[in-house]
Amino acid sequence: MALLTAPLLLGTAFTAPGAGALPGVRGAPNAKPVATGFGGAVSTVDADASRTALDVLAKGGNAVDAAVAAAATLGVTEPYVAALGGGGFFVHYDARTRKVHTIDGRETAPEAMRADSFVDPATGKAIPFEEAVTSGLSVGVPGTLAQWDQALRRHGTRELDTLLKPAIEIAEKGFRVDQEFHDQTEVNAARFADITSTRDLFLPGGAPPAVGSVFRNPDLADTYREIAEHGIDWFYGGGLAKEIVRTVEQPPVVPGATRKVRPGLMEVSDLTSYKAPFRAPTRIKYRGLEVYGMAPPSSGGSTVGEALNILERFPLSKRDPVQALHYYLEASKLAYADRGAYIGDVPKVPLKELLSDSYAKERACLVNAGTALKAPVAAGSPDGSYKRCPAVSGEGRPLSYEGPQTTNLVVSDKWGNVVAYTLTIEQFGGSGLTVPGRGFILNNELTDFTLTPTAGDPNTPGPGKRPRSSMAPTIVLKDGKPFLALGSPGGSTIITTVLQILLNRLHLGMDLPAAVAAPRATQRNTAATLAEQEFIDRYGTALTAKGQTLQLFTGPPPSIGAATALEFLRPNLVQAVAEPVRRHGGSAMVVRPR
Repeated sequence: MALLTAPLLLGTAFTAPGAGALPGVRGAPNAKPVATGFGGAVSTVDADASRTALDVLAKGGNAVDAAVAAAATLGVTEPYVAALGGGGFFVHYDARTRKVHTIDGRETAPEAMRADSFVDPATGKAIPFEEAVTSGLSVGVPGTLAQWDQALRRHGTRELDTLLKPAIEIAEKGFRVDQEFHDQTEVNAARFADITSTRDLFLPGGAPPAVGSVFRNPDLADTYREIAEHGIDWFYGGGLAKEIVRTVEQPPVVPGATRKVRPGLMEVSDLTSYKAPFRAPTRIKYRGLEVYGMAPPSSGGSTVGEALNILERFPLSKRDPVQALHYYLEASKLAYADRGAYIGDVPKVPLKELLSDSYAKERACLVNAGTALKAPVAAGSPDGSYKRCPAVSGEGRPLSYEGPQTTNLVVSDKWGNVVAYTLTIEQFGGSGLTVPGRGFILNNELTDFTLTPTAGDPNTPGPGKRPRSSMAPTIVLKDGKPFLALGSPGGSTIITTVLQILLNRLHLGMDLPAAVAAPRATQRNTAATLAEQEFIDRYGTALTAKGQTLQLFTGPPPSIGAATALEFLRPNLVQAVAEPVRRHGGSAMVVRPR
């Protein structure tokens, strides 16, 4: 491929593979998926991000400081999944107060958004999904920066300008392109080529950067510097807010491109009014443990919690993994039915009832040990009046699309504070719209709304609303102290990934590395359970005999999730775990290895 030799005009720099290491260039060789030790631990999908967090911890920063620094670095090295242009959900255990807090950094719809904003008036149907994705119309008001600010103000010990420095250095000096970065660029190459600012930054010389080359993003380095100097108000109401709105309203399409890129509805006032609120976490008790997660507009905490409550009614044993997995698939089916019917950014979500033991008992009575429920099943009635085993009528709502391209990180520090943080810009490459000269891509999160909603749909688009999410950063306490922290990317498969890791670790005799690496299946109240090939090979025949329908999960990407997790093995001793293979593996590190 052609090499770009004078790249700074375009906001990127490119060095050929084998051209020799550049001073200060960081890379991700020899990333390890498991690390055990003391003084703090981190697991992310990227060695540069993990190393950044570890440096913060080693210099006395706490878990919140390290999580923000790692997230800022992921904005450089994983720009298609984590960036200033997106949002996420942040779960934090405070060792001093022994309480769990959560921060909602989900993107919001502009005030001009209406229920039919994604409907083509000429046809009365939703605009083509691919057209919705690559558009200003899909861009929600980004929440990431406000979320970092909230977390640091309440629980951090370092200033944002300090925590941005490692990311600035990597953006400026560059990082080695790995296979994952190359592949994510390649899958987006056609649409990136139609957006001038995105083409110039991410397709140097007109093609995806080669594996082993060095990629720089000085535009993002400058953007981080200006945030450090001017504060987040520059993003949410100052000069950068105006640039973001201009990009949304007038997408920088390449002259002559045939792609239809619709303008968006965002105004500067939408950015000015954005808040990243603290919300009460979801909490359930499960077999002596406390499981904490995100409340709506995320469906992660409620759906994980409801499924676990259902599973508590059944024997789960490593002696019969097929039976345990059958119960896991059935519990997921029922919890997803309720997710579709009740969870969204709407008033009066029946969260207390959805997570009650009485409701779980009513739902669990539908599960048969030897015969799978035919999906999609209907939602239940979390109304506080529960029968022994009520008849269920109707059908479940169809599963709405959520892009599987997200990222999760987990961090602990020497004081026992813990963070589980999932962040995203939705698709790989979000909306495809890079803010010119700023080095980051804007999200396409508004496609997480039901694009052609029906009456009663809790996930209908609307002014200022946050689209429903499946992000499920989760912290598990044992005797009031941290035991596990985990999360994953994967769109609507996030919830089942978290559930299955918990099942593997708590019931199927696996340690945490094995629980993360084990083959996965995802049942989201759909006619077929999608599964990785190894899962089908291992369990397919036995589960089919119980009425389960298994189908190969083909992606993209061709695997389910990319989890990161921590386990507290004993006081002060923590094991950090990342994927050994999925999405080319992750990176786990500890301050002082055992």
